[in-house]
Amino acid sequence: MRRRAARVVLLDPADRILLLHGFEPADPSTTWWFTPGGGVEEGESLDAAARRELAEETGMTSVELGPVLWERTCSFAFDGRRWEQDEWYYLARTRTTDFDTGGHTELERRSVAGLRWWTCEELLSSRETVYPIRLAGLLRTLLDEGPPQFPIPLGTERD
Repeated sequence: MRRRAARVVLLDPADRILLLHGFEPADPSTTWWFTPGGGVEEGESLDAAARRELAEETGMTSVELGPVLWERTCSFAFDGRRWEQDEWYYLARTRTTDFDTGGHTELERRSVAGLRWWTCEELLSSRETVYPIRLAGLLRTLLDEGPPQFPIPLGTERD
């Protein structure tokens, strides 16, 4: 099954990015970090999905949603099934660093260990698995050069 997903590169006033710490429900030792976001519901626009997913996963509703930065196709195994999705990564800014996970879905409650703000330097030096796989470098370019004029295609990533 293929789905469309809207993801959010959420930056705080100090240019830190918010990432969720996920794990495979059947094997909690398999972990990774990823941006907020998820599947687009029928009839929903990409930017509406980005806002909804951000609110569900972080409790944040007062964000400045910016342009689409990157586009990616990915394929991965998770929770006993194969996921194929096309993703659009939106830039967003927030003035607050407080988050609330009370809106997590049942699946998120079974597969998200927490959230954390990361500096670009922390991401660049980390040995953790982070998606998209080039996020640290992409973030460094974004902070140095600003958003691209057009979304950058990241290609296809498979696990």
